[in-house]
Amino acid sequence: MRTGLIAQKLGMTRLFDDTGNHVPVTVLKVDGCQVVAARTAEKDGYTAVQLGVAPAKAGRASRAARGHFAKAKVEPKRRLAEFRVAADAALEPGAEISVDHFITGQFVDVSGTSIGKGFAGVMKRHNFSGLRASHGVSISHRSHGSTGHGQDPGKVFKGKKMAGHMGAAGVTVQNLKVVATDADQGLLMIRGGVPGPKGGFVLVKDAVKHPRPKDVPYPAALRTDESAPTEAPAEPDDSGDASAAETEQQD
Repeated sequence: MRTGLIAQKLGMTRLFDDTGNHVPVTVLKVDGCQVVAARTAEKDGYTAVQLGVAPAKAGRASRAARGHFAKAKVEPKRRLAEFRVAADAALEPGAEISVDHFITGQFVDVSGTSIGKGFAGVMKRHNFSGLRASHGVSISHRSHGSTGHGQDPGKVFKGKKMAGHMGAAGVTVQNLKVVATDADQGLLMIRGGVPGPKGGFVLVKDAVKHPRPKDVPYPAALRTDESAPTEAPAEPDDSGDASAAETEQQD
């Protein structure tokens, strides 16, 4: 079992396959996903890695949080998440995971917080059909009708489907297929929709109901800093030649 990653939802679009059919995909942005802390079985009783994404202002972080990030030598992050991993899949703090962590054709599970709908009725919240449009029904066509029994048991059972707060809850969508990846821009294209609004953060990990492909990077695909500027060659110093020429002219 290897770690997942934290991605930001950019929105939905479509791609075209080799036969010309369009495939609806959700575009996820993977940028600056770093390991903030490592949990070990000897110290914590379990093995996991804590990831962080999206830089945050240090002044808005608590003193304890600043010390936590300083220990890992990473800048403060807005979003943290922890993933259970196997003992041989542990990562060192400070390592950055790239979008190549997942490959094309792989199945993943995506977890996020659904869009909040506010207070909703039973027809929108639970897909009730509503009451009849005629034959005595008046001003209550979208109501849920009776919710309980008579004198026995004389109460409404817990969990009864009724009107109430809808959305803004944790949702996991399983078995979504990775259609394409773009390592240069850090984009991950997944077939179908994922929970959450545009700009929200989601957790992407290997599908639990599908075997992990053999050619995926293990324990993780780490990003290497190949874009570091190289030192420019030193320009030749002509001051010595100029001074020598001036001396010859004086002589």
